[in-house]
Amino acid sequence: MIPAPAVPVGVDPFGPEVAALRERDPVVCRYRAFFALLDWGAVPERDARRPWPGSPPHPTAAYVKALLVKLCEGKPFVTDLRRFLVEHPLLVLELGFRPVRDPTQPYGFDVARTVPGDRWLRHQQATLDPAALAALLDGTVAALRAALPTLGTTVSVDVKHIYAWVRENNPKEDVPRRFDSGRQPRGDPDCRLGAKRRSNRAEGRPAKAFLWGYGTGIAAATDPDSGDVVLAERTLPFNRQDVAWFHPVYARAVAALGRRPTNLAADAAFDAWHVYQVCAESGGIAAIPRNDRAGSPPRDAAGHPCCDRGLAMTPAAIFVHEDGFRARRYRCPLLRPERTGDGCDHAQFPKGGCTKYVNVEPSGRMRAELDRTTEPFRAVYRQRTATERINSQATALGIERPKVRRAAAVHRLTTLTYIVINTRALARVRARTTAHAPPALSLC
Repeated sequence: MIPAPAVPVGVDPFGPEVAALRERDPVVCRYRAFFALLDWGAVPERDARRPWPGSPPHPTAAYVKALLVKLCEGKPFVTDLRRFLVEHPLLVLELGFRPVRDPTQPYGFDVARTVPGDRWLRHQQATLDPAALAALLDGTVAALRAALPTLGTTVSVDVKHIYAWVRENNPKEDVPRRFDSGRQPRGDPDCRLGAKRRSNRAEGRPAKAFLWGYGTGIAAATDPDSGDVVLAERTLPFNRQDVAWFHPVYARAVAALGRRPTNLAADAAFDAWHVYQVCAESGGIAAIPRNDRAGSPPRDAAGHPCCDRGLAMTPAAIFVHEDGFRARRYRCPLLRPERTGDGCDHAQFPKGGCTKYVNVEPSGRMRAELDRTTEPFRAVYRQRTATERINSQATALGIERPKVRRAAAVHRLTTLTYIVINTRALARVRARTTAHAPPALSLC
Protein backbone atom coordinates (compact mmCIF):
# COMPACT_ATOMS: atom_id res chain seq x y z
CA MET A 1 0.00 0.00 0.00
CA ILE A 2 1.36 3.40 -1.01
CA PRO A 3 -0.69 6.18 0.64
CA ALA A 4 -1.10 9.46 -1.14
CA PRO A 5 0.87 12.46 0.05
CA ALA A 6 -0.74 14.71 2.60
CA VAL A 7 -2.88 17.61 1.44
CA PRO A 8 -3.48 20.92 3.20
CA VAL A 9 -6.12 20.91 5.90
CA GLY A 10 -9.55 21.85 4.59
CA VAL A 11 -8.71 21.03 0.95
CA ASP A 12 -10.35 17.98 -0.63
CA PRO A 13 -7.67 16.01 -2.54
CA PHE A 14 -10.18 14.92 -5.19
CA GLY A 15 -11.64 18.24 -6.21
CA PRO A 16 -14.90 20.11 -5.67
CA GLU A 17 -17.09 17.28 -7.02
CA VAL A 18 -16.10 14.84 -4.27
CA ALA A 19 -16.21 17.64 -1.71
CA ALA A 20 -19.80 18.41 -2.73
CA LEU A 21 -20.73 14.74 -2.42
CA ARG A 22 -19.24 14.64 1.07
CA GLU A 23 -21.26 17.68 2.07
CA ARG A 24 -24.48 15.93 1.03
CA ASP A 25 -23.72 12.42 2.29
CA PRO A 26 -25.90 11.83 5.39
CA VAL A 27 -23.46 9.37 6.99
CA VAL A 28 -20.53 11.76 6.51
CA CYS A 29 -22.53 14.70 7.87
CA ARG A 30 -23.64 12.74 10.91
CA TYR A 31 -20.14 11.70 11.86
CA ARG A 32 -18.64 15.07 10.99
CA ALA A 33 -20.95 16.68 13.55
CA PHE A 34 -20.13 13.92 16.04
CA PHE A 35 -16.35 14.22 15.69
CA ALA A 36 -16.51 18.02 15.83
CA LEU A 37 -17.49 17.73 19.50
CA LEU A 38 -14.17 16.06 20.43
CA ASP A 39 -10.81 17.73 21.04
CA TRP A 40 -8.54 15.91 18.60
CA GLY A 41 -5.54 17.85 19.81
CA ALA A 42 -5.41 15.27 22.61
CA VAL A 43 -4.49 12.57 20.08
CA PRO A 44 -0.79 13.02 19.28
CA GLU A 45 0.58 12.49 15.79
CA ARG A 46 4.18 12.00 14.81
CA ASP A 47 6.21 15.14 14.23
CA ALA A 48 5.95 16.11 10.55
CA ARG A 49 9.15 18.18 10.82
CA ARG A 50 11.23 15.12 11.58
CA PRO A 51 12.47 13.06 8.60
CA TRP A 52 10.76 9.66 8.76
CA PRO A 53 11.62 6.76 6.48
CA GLY A 54 8.95 5.33 4.20
CA SER A 55 5.50 6.58 3.29
CA PRO A 56 3.50 8.48 5.91
CA PRO A 57 1.13 6.19 7.84
CA HIS A 58 -2.53 6.77 8.50
CA PRO A 59 -3.11 9.32 11.29
CA THR A 60 -3.77 7.92 14.74
CA ALA A 61 -6.96 9.96 14.90
CA ALA A 62 -8.29 8.05 11.88
CA TYR A 63 -8.04 4.77 13.79
CA VAL A 64 -9.72 6.27 16.85
CA LYS A 65 -12.54 7.63 14.71
CA ALA A 66 -12.95 4.28 12.97
CA LEU A 67 -13.27 2.47 16.30
CA LEU A 68 -15.82 5.04 17.47
CA VAL A 69 -17.77 4.32 14.28
CA LYS A 70 -17.56 0.61 15.15
CA LEU A 71 -19.34 1.27 18.44
CA CYS A 72 -21.88 3.74 17.05
CA GLU A 73 -22.84 1.38 14.21
CA GLY A 74 -23.08 -1.62 16.52
CA LYS A 75 -20.39 -3.64 14.74
CA PRO A 76 -19.13 -6.25 17.22
CA PHE A 77 -16.26 -7.49 15.04
CA VAL A 78 -13.49 -5.63 13.25
CA THR A 79 -14.42 -7.50 10.07
CA ASP A 80 -17.89 -5.92 10.26
CA LEU A 81 -16.32 -2.48 10.72
CA ARG A 82 -14.03 -2.88 7.72
CA ARG A 83 -16.90 -4.04 5.52
CA PHE A 84 -18.93 -1.00 6.59
CA LEU A 85 -16.06 1.37 5.80
CA VAL A 86 -15.45 -0.15 2.39
CA GLU A 87 -19.13 0.34 1.62
CA HIS A 88 -18.87 4.05 2.58
CA PRO A 89 -15.84 5.46 0.74
CA LEU A 90 -16.74 9.08 1.48
CA LEU A 91 -16.73 8.29 5.20
CA VAL A 92 -13.25 6.79 4.81
CA LEU A 93 -12.05 10.16 3.52
CA GLU A 94 -13.84 11.93 6.37
CA LEU A 95 -12.13 9.73 8.96
CA GLY A 96 -8.75 10.87 7.66
CA PHE A 97 -7.30 7.69 6.15
CA ARG A 98 -4.72 8.46 3.49
CA PRO A 99 -6.30 7.37 0.18
CA VAL A 100 -4.60 5.15 -2.37
CA ARG A 101 -5.29 6.96 -5.62
CA ASP A 102 -6.87 5.09 -8.52
CA PRO A 103 -8.41 7.15 -11.36
CA THR A 104 -10.46 4.14 -12.47
CA GLN A 105 -12.47 4.11 -9.25
CA PRO A 106 -15.66 6.21 -8.87
CA TYR A 107 -14.20 8.56 -6.26
CA GLY A 108 -10.64 8.56 -7.54
CA PHE A 109 -9.17 6.18 -4.96
CA ASP A 110 -9.19 2.49 -4.14
CA VAL A 111 -11.20 2.24 -0.94
CA ALA A 112 -10.40 -1.45 -0.36
CA ARG A 113 -6.68 -0.74 -0.44
CA THR A 114 -7.06 2.44 1.60
CA VAL A 115 -8.87 0.89 4.57
CA PRO A 116 -6.35 -1.09 6.68
CA GLY A 117 -6.80 -4.83 6.92
CA ASP A 118 -8.66 -6.61 9.70
CA ARG A 119 -5.49 -7.72 11.45
CA TRP A 120 -4.02 -4.22 11.57
CA LEU A 121 -7.28 -2.72 12.81
CA ARG A 122 -7.36 -5.31 15.61
CA HIS A 123 -3.79 -4.40 16.46
CA GLN A 124 -4.74 -0.74 16.72
CA GLN A 125 -7.75 -1.63 18.85
CA ALA A 126 -5.42 -3.26 21.38
CA THR A 127 -2.48 -0.84 21.24
CA LEU A 128 -3.87 2.69 20.93
CA ASP A 129 -2.32 5.02 23.48
CA PRO A 130 -4.58 4.78 26.56
CA ALA A 131 -3.43 8.22 27.70
CA ALA A 132 -4.72 9.73 24.45
CA LEU A 133 -8.09 8.02 24.85
CA ALA A 134 -8.28 9.16 28.48
CA ALA A 135 -7.50 12.70 27.34
CA LEU A 136 -10.36 12.52 24.82
CA LEU A 137 -12.71 11.43 27.59
CA ASP A 138 -11.45 14.19 29.89
CA GLY A 139 -12.01 16.67 27.08
CA THR A 140 -15.68 15.73 26.90
CA VAL A 141 -15.99 16.18 30.68
CA ALA A 142 -14.32 19.61 30.44
CA ALA A 143 -16.71 20.69 27.67
CA LEU A 144 -19.73 19.46 29.61
CA ARG A 145 -18.51 21.10 32.81
CA ALA A 146 -18.11 24.42 30.97
CA ALA A 147 -21.70 24.19 29.72
CA LEU A 148 -23.10 22.82 33.01
CA PRO A 149 -21.31 24.57 35.91
CA THR A 150 -23.11 22.55 38.61
CA LEU A 151 -22.28 19.21 37.03
CA GLY A 152 -20.64 16.86 39.50
CA THR A 153 -22.02 18.32 42.72
CA THR A 154 -23.25 14.79 43.37
CA VAL A 155 -21.29 11.86 41.94
CA SER A 156 -22.53 8.30 41.64
CA VAL A 157 -20.11 5.36 41.64
CA ASP A 158 -20.73 1.81 40.46
CA VAL A 159 -19.00 -1.20 38.86
CA LYS A 160 -20.26 -2.92 35.72
CA HIS A 161 -19.28 -6.52 34.96
CA ILE A 162 -17.80 -7.47 31.57
CA TYR A 163 -17.87 -11.04 30.29
CA ALA A 164 -14.60 -12.24 28.81
CA TRP A 165 -14.88 -13.82 25.36
CA VAL A 166 -14.12 -17.37 26.57
CA ARG A 167 -15.84 -20.78 26.46
CA GLU A 168 -16.30 -20.80 30.21
CA ASN A 169 -18.83 -17.93 29.98
CA ASN A 170 -20.95 -19.75 27.39
CA PRO A 171 -23.60 -21.89 29.16
CA LYS A 172 -24.06 -23.94 25.98
CA GLU A 173 -20.47 -25.14 26.12
CA ASP A 174 -19.72 -28.30 28.10
CA VAL A 175 -16.75 -27.13 30.18
CA PRO A 176 -15.56 -29.19 33.18
CA ARG A 177 -14.90 -27.20 36.34
CA ARG A 178 -16.22 -24.11 34.60
CA PHE A 179 -15.71 -21.74 37.51
CA ASP A 180 -12.52 -23.13 39.03
CA SER A 181 -10.20 -20.20 39.74
CA GLY A 182 -7.22 -22.51 39.34
CA ARG A 183 -8.08 -23.23 35.70
CA GLN A 184 -7.40 -20.05 33.74
CA PRO A 185 -9.34 -19.88 30.44
CA ARG A 186 -7.05 -20.30 27.46
CA GLY A 187 -9.05 -17.79 25.42
CA ASP A 188 -8.11 -14.84 27.63
CA PRO A 189 -5.14 -15.12 30.02
CA ASP A 190 -5.91 -11.72 31.57
CA CYS A 191 -9.51 -12.25 32.72
CA ARG A 192 -10.26 -13.33 36.28
CA LEU A 193 -13.05 -15.16 38.05
CA GLY A 194 -15.50 -13.00 39.97
CA ALA A 195 -19.12 -12.87 41.09
CA LYS A 196 -21.89 -10.42 40.38
CA ARG A 197 -25.02 -9.94 42.46
CA ARG A 198 -28.30 -10.98 40.86
CA SER A 199 -30.92 -8.25 40.77
CA ASN A 200 -33.79 -10.78 40.91
CA ARG A 201 -33.61 -13.69 43.31
CA ALA A 202 -36.04 -16.41 42.29
CA GLU A 203 -36.73 -19.22 44.74
CA GLY A 204 -33.83 -21.63 44.80
CA ARG A 205 -31.68 -19.30 42.70
CA PRO A 206 -28.30 -18.26 44.17
CA ALA A 207 -27.78 -14.60 45.08
CA LYS A 208 -24.56 -14.42 43.04
CA ALA A 209 -23.56 -15.48 39.54
CA PHE A 210 -19.96 -16.33 38.69
CA LEU A 211 -18.22 -15.20 35.53
CA TRP A 212 -14.77 -14.83 34.00
CA GLY A 213 -14.07 -11.28 33.00
CA TYR A 214 -13.46 -7.72 34.02
CA GLY A 215 -15.15 -4.92 35.90
CA THR A 216 -15.38 -1.33 34.75
CA GLY A 217 -15.83 1.17 37.56
CA ILE A 218 -17.35 4.55 36.71
CA ALA A 219 -18.07 7.84 38.41
CA ALA A 220 -21.12 9.47 36.83
CA ALA A 221 -23.12 12.65 37.27
CA THR A 222 -26.49 13.68 35.91
CA ASP A 223 -28.08 16.84 34.61
CA PRO A 224 -31.90 16.99 34.58
CA ASP A 225 -31.99 18.45 31.06
CA SER A 226 -29.00 16.86 29.33
CA GLY A 227 -28.82 13.41 30.89
CA ASP A 228 -25.98 11.41 32.37
CA VAL A 229 -22.22 11.90 32.03
CA VAL A 230 -19.24 9.66 32.75
CA LEU A 231 -16.70 11.64 34.77
CA ALA A 232 -14.09 8.90 35.16
CA GLU A 233 -13.62 5.19 34.54
CA ARG A 234 -11.22 2.35 35.24
CA THR A 235 -11.27 -1.26 34.10
CA LEU A 236 -9.71 -4.05 36.19
CA PRO A 237 -9.93 -7.85 36.38
CA PHE A 238 -13.06 -8.98 38.15
CA ASN A 239 -11.47 -10.85 41.10
CA ARG A 240 -11.91 -8.06 43.64
CA GLN A 241 -14.59 -6.31 45.64
CA ASP A 242 -16.45 -3.34 44.18
CA VAL A 243 -14.99 -0.97 46.76
CA ALA A 244 -11.51 -1.57 45.28
CA TRP A 245 -12.53 0.59 42.31
CA PHE A 246 -13.63 3.55 44.40
CA HIS A 247 -10.49 5.54 45.15
CA PRO A 248 -8.89 5.31 41.66
CA VAL A 249 -12.17 6.29 40.00
CA TYR A 250 -12.93 9.04 42.53
CA ALA A 251 -9.43 10.54 42.14
CA ARG A 252 -9.87 10.67 38.36
CA ALA A 253 -13.29 12.28 38.75
CA VAL A 254 -11.83 14.98 40.99
CA ALA A 255 -9.09 15.64 38.42
CA ALA A 256 -11.63 15.82 35.58
CA LEU A 257 -13.93 18.19 37.48
CA GLY A 258 -11.15 20.31 38.91
CA ARG A 259 -12.81 20.17 42.34
CA ARG A 260 -14.18 17.72 44.86
CA PRO A 261 -17.82 16.62 44.54
CA THR A 262 -19.96 17.53 47.51
CA ASN A 263 -22.11 14.39 47.71
CA LEU A 264 -21.67 10.75 46.82
CA ALA A 265 -24.23 8.08 45.93
CA ALA A 266 -23.41 4.37 45.78
CA ASP A 267 -24.89 1.00 46.63
CA ALA A 268 -24.20 -1.05 49.74
CA ALA A 269 -21.08 -2.62 48.21
CA PHE A 270 -19.30 0.71 48.91
CA ASP A 271 -20.28 0.85 52.59
CA ALA A 272 -16.77 1.30 53.98
CA TRP A 273 -15.43 3.97 56.33
CA HIS A 274 -12.82 5.27 53.88
CA VAL A 275 -15.52 5.89 51.25
CA TYR A 276 -17.44 8.14 53.65
CA GLN A 277 -14.21 10.03 54.35
CA VAL A 278 -14.35 11.98 51.06
CA CYS A 279 -17.75 13.42 51.97
CA ALA A 280 -16.82 13.99 55.61
CA GLU A 281 -13.99 16.21 54.37
CA SER A 282 -16.18 18.11 51.88
CA GLY A 283 -19.15 18.58 54.21
CA GLY A 284 -21.52 16.58 52.01
CA ILE A 285 -23.59 13.42 52.28
CA ALA A 286 -22.46 9.91 51.39
CA ALA A 287 -25.78 8.30 50.46
CA ILE A 288 -24.84 4.65 50.90
CA PRO A 289 -27.09 1.98 52.48
CA ARG A 290 -25.70 0.13 55.46
CA ASN A 291 -24.10 -3.23 54.80
CA ASP A 292 -23.64 -4.60 58.31
CA ARG A 293 -21.67 -7.72 57.63
CA ALA A 294 -21.02 -8.40 61.33
CA GLY A 295 -23.89 -6.36 62.72
CA SER A 296 -23.75 -2.93 64.32
CA PRO A 297 -24.27 -2.56 68.06
CA PRO A 298 -27.00 -0.20 69.27
CA ARG A 299 -25.89 3.11 70.77
CA ASP A 300 -27.11 5.32 73.56
CA ALA A 301 -27.92 9.02 73.29
CA ALA A 302 -24.25 9.94 73.73
CA GLY A 303 -23.18 7.66 70.87
CA HIS A 304 -21.59 4.98 73.07
CA PRO A 305 -22.20 1.38 71.98
CA CYS A 306 -24.35 -0.86 74.14
CA CYS A 307 -23.59 -4.42 75.13
CA ASP A 308 -25.93 -7.37 74.58
CA ARG A 309 -27.73 -6.54 77.83
CA GLY A 310 -28.40 -3.01 76.58
CA LEU A 311 -25.93 -1.32 78.94
CA ALA A 312 -23.86 1.61 77.67
CA MET A 313 -20.25 0.49 77.57
CA THR A 314 -17.36 2.38 79.16
CA PRO A 315 -15.03 4.28 76.78
CA ALA A 316 -11.31 3.59 77.02
CA ALA A 317 -8.20 4.60 75.04
CA ILE A 318 -8.06 5.57 71.37
CA PHE A 319 -5.72 3.56 69.18
CA VAL A 320 -4.95 3.07 65.48
CA HIS A 321 -6.87 0.12 64.11
CA GLU A 322 -5.14 -2.36 61.80
CA ASP A 323 -7.42 -1.12 58.99
CA GLY A 324 -5.96 2.36 59.24
CA PHE A 325 -8.58 4.34 61.15
CA ARG A 326 -8.55 5.71 64.70
CA ALA A 327 -10.79 3.68 66.97
CA ARG A 328 -11.88 3.87 70.60
CA ARG A 329 -11.99 0.75 72.73
CA TYR A 330 -15.13 0.22 74.86
CA ARG A 331 -15.20 -2.06 77.91
CA CYS A 332 -17.82 -3.89 79.94
CA PRO A 333 -19.64 -1.32 82.18
CA LEU A 334 -19.96 -3.90 84.96
CA LEU A 335 -16.18 -4.19 85.27
CA ARG A 336 -14.85 -0.77 84.13
CA PRO A 337 -13.90 1.66 85.44
CA GLU A 338 -14.76 -0.25 88.64
CA ARG A 339 -16.56 -3.45 89.43
CA THR A 340 -20.22 -2.86 90.25
CA GLY A 341 -20.69 -6.28 91.83
CA ASP A 342 -23.35 -7.29 89.30
CA GLY A 343 -22.85 -10.47 87.32
CA CYS A 344 -23.44 -11.33 83.66
CA ASP A 345 -24.07 -14.66 81.97
CA HIS A 346 -22.13 -13.69 78.83
CA ALA A 347 -19.30 -16.07 77.97
CA GLN A 348 -16.78 -13.19 77.91
CA PHE A 349 -17.62 -11.90 81.40
CA PRO A 350 -15.22 -14.24 83.29
CA LYS A 351 -12.47 -13.30 80.82
CA GLY A 352 -12.68 -9.57 81.50
CA GLY A 353 -15.99 -8.70 79.87
CA CYS A 354 -17.05 -7.70 76.38
CA THR A 355 -14.92 -5.34 74.30
CA LYS A 356 -16.06 -3.33 71.29
CA TYR A 357 -14.16 -1.04 68.96
CA VAL A 358 -15.75 2.07 67.45
CA ASN A 359 -14.37 4.08 64.55
CA VAL A 360 -13.94 7.66 65.76
CA GLU A 361 -12.90 9.16 62.42
CA PRO A 362 -15.39 11.68 60.96
CA SER A 363 -16.19 9.14 58.29
CA GLY A 364 -16.82 6.45 60.89
CA ARG A 365 -19.20 8.71 62.78
CA MET A 366 -21.00 9.63 59.54
CA ARG A 367 -21.43 5.98 58.63
CA ALA A 368 -22.85 5.13 62.06
CA GLU A 369 -24.95 8.24 62.72
CA LEU A 370 -26.26 9.19 59.26
CA ASP A 371 -30.08 9.13 59.19
CA ARG A 372 -30.94 7.22 56.04
CA THR A 373 -34.66 7.96 56.29
CA THR A 374 -34.47 11.71 55.71
CA GLU A 375 -35.38 13.39 52.44
CA PRO A 376 -31.88 14.93 51.90
CA PHE A 377 -30.36 11.45 52.07
CA ARG A 378 -32.97 10.01 49.71
CA ALA A 379 -32.59 12.91 47.27
CA VAL A 380 -28.87 12.20 46.97
CA TYR A 381 -29.36 8.43 46.84
CA ARG A 382 -31.83 8.73 43.96
CA GLN A 383 -29.01 10.10 41.82
CA ARG A 384 -27.34 6.69 42.03
CA THR A 385 -29.52 5.75 39.05
CA ALA A 386 -27.15 7.83 36.89
CA THR A 387 -24.67 4.95 36.88
CA GLU A 388 -27.44 2.47 36.10
CA ARG A 389 -28.48 4.49 33.07
CA ILE A 390 -24.85 4.80 31.96
CA ASN A 391 -24.48 1.03 32.31
CA SER A 392 -27.61 0.53 30.21
CA GLN A 393 -26.23 2.77 27.46
CA ALA A 394 -22.87 0.99 27.63
CA THR A 395 -24.57 -2.40 27.39
CA ALA A 396 -26.43 -1.25 24.29
CA LEU A 397 -23.03 -0.32 22.80
CA GLY A 398 -21.75 -3.84 23.47
CA ILE A 399 -19.63 -3.30 26.58
CA GLU A 400 -21.03 -6.31 28.45
CA ARG A 401 -19.81 -8.94 25.97
CA PRO A 402 -17.03 -7.40 23.84
CA LYS A 403 -15.68 -9.57 21.04
CA VAL A 404 -12.06 -8.97 21.98
CA ARG A 405 -9.46 -10.86 23.96
CA ARG A 406 -6.89 -9.69 26.49
CA ALA A 407 -7.13 -6.84 28.94
CA ALA A 408 -5.50 -4.23 26.67
CA ALA A 409 -8.30 -4.39 24.08
CA VAL A 410 -11.03 -4.50 26.75
CA HIS A 411 -9.62 -1.42 28.49
CA ARG A 412 -9.52 0.60 25.28
CA LEU A 413 -13.01 -0.43 24.22
CA THR A 414 -14.48 0.62 27.56
CA THR A 415 -12.88 4.06 27.29
CA LEU A 416 -14.13 4.43 23.71
CA THR A 417 -17.61 3.42 24.85
CA TYR A 418 -17.70 6.15 27.49
CA ILE A 419 -16.39 8.68 24.95
CA VAL A 420 -19.41 7.86 22.76
CA ILE A 421 -21.81 8.26 25.71
CA ASN A 422 -20.32 11.61 26.75
CA THR A 423 -20.20 12.92 23.19
CA ARG A 424 -23.88 12.17 22.76
CA ALA A 425 -24.58 14.01 26.02
CA LEU A 426 -22.52 16.95 24.78
CA ALA A 427 -24.52 16.95 21.53
CA ARG A 428 -27.74 17.21 23.56
CA VAL A 429 -26.29 20.11 25.55
CA ARG A 430 -25.25 21.97 22.39
CA ALA A 431 -28.63 21.30 20.74
CA ARG A 432 -30.50 22.63 23.77
CA THR A 433 -28.23 25.68 23.99
CA THR A 434 -28.76 26.44 20.30
CA ALA A 435 -32.52 26.02 20.60
CA HIS A 436 -32.64 28.49 23.51
CA ALA A 437 -30.27 31.01 21.96
CA PRO A 438 -31.79 34.41 21.12
CA PRO A 439 -32.26 35.09 17.40
CA ALA A 440 -29.48 36.98 15.64
CA LEU A 441 -30.11 40.67 15.03
CA SER A 442 -30.74 41.67 11.45
CA LEU A 443 -29.42 44.92 10.03
CA CYS A 444 -31.88 44.89 7.13
